[in-house]
Amino acid sequence: MAVLVWVPELDTGIAEIDKQHKRIVDYINRLYELRTSHDRDALGEVIEEMLDYTVSHFVFEESLMENAGYMFSGPHKKVHELFTRRMSEMKARFDAGEDVAVELHGILSRWLFNHIRNEDHAYVDSAQAYLRMTQANDPRTEKERLKAELLQELEQRREKRGWFARVFG
Repeated sequence: MAVLVWVPELDTGIAEIDKQHKRIVDYINRLYELRTSHDRDALGEVIEEMLDYTVSHFVFEESLMENAGYMFSGPHKKVHELFTRRMSEMKARFDAGEDVAVELHGILSRWLFNHIRNEDHAYVDSAQAYLRMTQANDPRTEKERLKAELLQELEQRREKRGWFARVFG
């Protein structure tokens, strides 16, 4: 696997979701850069930040899907839960001293773009309709409200330290 390159067909058309996806790609690329490094501290930091940010992204995305009335939000959330569990296992292996960087990069590289193209693109129509409706009825858009809530939650998590660190630290 190599550095991931964002391509236009990955765009969902929902600016905040696309921005978050691109940030996850940046984390995966940082992981790629460090995969052969012997700097376990830097690698551990990237893994933890990436997992924390990804979980926050999932919360944002799931809230959007539920608010939009997307009929498959439950199964989509289950996919997120399974992925989070798998990543928690990888983090635990890393914390136990195992070198998982190359394996983790490969899993993330394949999973992310596949997930965006399939599961995420499936909810776009529902989410966009919902966002248009809320923007028409509310001067402060739902997107802005959700973004503000997410940023507040991220700040609170940073103050308390990441949940992976609390659980596995």
